[in-house]
Amino acid sequence: MNASQKALFLDRDGVINVEKHYVYRIEDFEFMPGIFELCSTAMRLGYRLIVITNQAGIARGFYNEADFQRLTDWMLQAFRAQGIEIDRVYHCPYHPTAGIGEFRRESFDRKPNPGMILKAQRDFNLDLSRCALIGDKYSDIEAGRAAEVGYLLKLASDTTPGSAASLVNVHHVDNLLAAKEWGESHLR
Repeated sequence: MNASQKALFLDRDGVINVEKHYVYRIEDFEFMPGIFELCSTAMRLGYRLIVITNQAGIARGFYNEADFQRLTDWMLQAFRAQGIEIDRVYHCPYHPTAGIGEFRRESFDRKPNPGMILKAQRDFNLDLSRCALIGDKYSDIEAGRAAEVGYLLKLASDTTPGSAASLVNVHHVDNLLAAKEWGESHLR
């Protein structure tokens, strides 16, 4: 079967919701301005919507898998209420140094590794060269680059210096509405 589907990969914290460090309660979850418009545009252009999120808060013991799933179910319902269907949420609950117990380990799924993207490629028959990824951290961009995602968009929120290689073929956007506008003209 030839890969033919395309997807928009979305980081969660800092892209879908405002970054508040280890969000796991509904009352702390605040959608980023423009996220619904960006996702609606991507769907209209024929893109699947796939979330890829590191969840070191699970690894660190700040919350558990059930807490994460409860918040995820609520988030997916909020998207559905806007007419948006998120196809899948992939998460990595491991951390190589700060994890506790079984969650303290290396994982090919933990960004900047491309594991979650490659799982989605298999699950949805994706042509990664036609896919796009938006993240707010350089680790998101590096994961997309490692998986050979065709379009990489970096939100300007991360002030941590990235490597020079991180800046090559990356489209920098100031906010999600700018990402939507970029997508309308580049993602066909």
